[in-house]
Amino acid sequence: MEANNNIAGAKRGKLAGIVWDLIETVPTIGWLLGALAAVFAEYLFGNLVAMVVGLPKIPVLFGTLIVLKKPFFIPSAFIYMLFIYILPIYLVTRFSRGLANRLATKLDNLPIWISTIAHLLLLYGALFLWADLSDYRILVVKLIMIAIILTLSINVINGYMGEFSCSHPGFMALGAYGSSTMTLLLFTDDKLFGPALLPPALGPWCFPLALIFGGLVASLGALVVAIPSFRTRGDYLAIISLAFMFIVKSIIENTEFVGGPRGMSSQPNWSTLPVVFTWTVICVWVINNFVRSTMGKALNAVRDNEMAANAMTVNTRRTKMATFMFAAFWAGIAGGLFAHVLRYVNPSTFGVQKLAEILAMVYFGGLNSVVGSIVGAVSINLLSEALRPLELFKWIIIPLLLIFVMIYRPTGLIAFREFDVKKLLKPKNSSRSK
Repeated sequence: MEANNNIAGAKRGKLAGIVWDLIETVPTIGWLLGALAAVFAEYLFGNLVAMVVGLPKIPVLFGTLIVLKKPFFIPSAFIYMLFIYILPIYLVTRFSRGLANRLATKLDNLPIWISTIAHLLLLYGALFLWADLSDYRILVVKLIMIAIILTLSINVINGYMGEFSCSHPGFMALGAYGSSTMTLLLFTDDKLFGPALLPPALGPWCFPLALIFGGLVASLGALVVAIPSFRTRGDYLAIISLAFMFIVKSIIENTEFVGGPRGMSSQPNWSTLPVVFTWTVICVWVINNFVRSTMGKALNAVRDNEMAANAMTVNTRRTKMATFMFAAFWAGIAGGLFAHVLRYVNPSTFGVQKLAEILAMVYFGGLNSVVGSIVGAVSINLLSEALRPLELFKWIIIPLLLIFVMIYRPTGLIAFREFDVKKLLKPKNSSRSK
């Protein structure tokens, strides 16, 4: 028995060593090439492999939905994952790490924006090919990227600024209804607003302006919250922001101009995958630069000791208000994208449940960390979709997981870690890279 345990431990150690060796020697571009190879494999051979292993169709979400509905498909789903995802990624990263490091070295010698664009194109290519096999995948990818924007924006307030805001669903609602009103009024023949005021062909080109308009409406809403909130201290922001969320929801429900409790529908399908991806990249770039700027350092000072920051000539009230409006702007952008992905918005969407989802993502991923926000948004959304077949039990498992994270990692999985793009794109030259 002891010999068997030693053998099993040695195998686990060897497997961990292989994985760690790849992490240490394969640059980011190598992993992106591996992911691209895996999705190509699924694109070309997914149906054939699914048929051979006995699956009814290509698993839309890594087999989790199938095995939770019908557990006897677990071996088939595992074999499918092994041949379609694990083996291609391993083989490409293992045998092309030398090439990947040479590519990374060449890109590292170019201006950083060229290297960044090259990596983003590979990432988008992998996402596009993976999502293109199913409308459900496209929807999931879009919602995850919108969740990243939301999580990053609330992390600016709850993490970097050190306050506790509950108003993000309200900001999201203002952005969703603001942008939807603009697109439906100007570019769509709609039952609420009548004939389009401008040629519909201009709509896709003006869609960024509609999103920015929704973000500005959300920023004005944030100003309404910030003026009374930042005259006080302590937990008053949480109370006022929560009240603001209910006020926004109530106003929308009682405003027939925007559909009242019935909501707004028939938004144009302009939140395409490249559009959402582009806005997500812009959001990550802008917020990462913001938190690393002088304003970001001032936020950290305000969070750690507001009195000391004020004594060091930091205008704490102005810093808080500017940051609050900045975060609300991005929540409004997320709301506008969300409305045009689902092509329908309803006031009940932006209630306590949406607040709980947003807070779960930011605290699960980690405070004061752009990387943590991305990890939290992706993890919670994928977990929520993967556990969808469990219905009610899903809302038992996810909270329990959050409780364990809060006990053992109170600041989240990846907290207080900077997102260093230069380090991420650098080669990992090693004597083992061949």
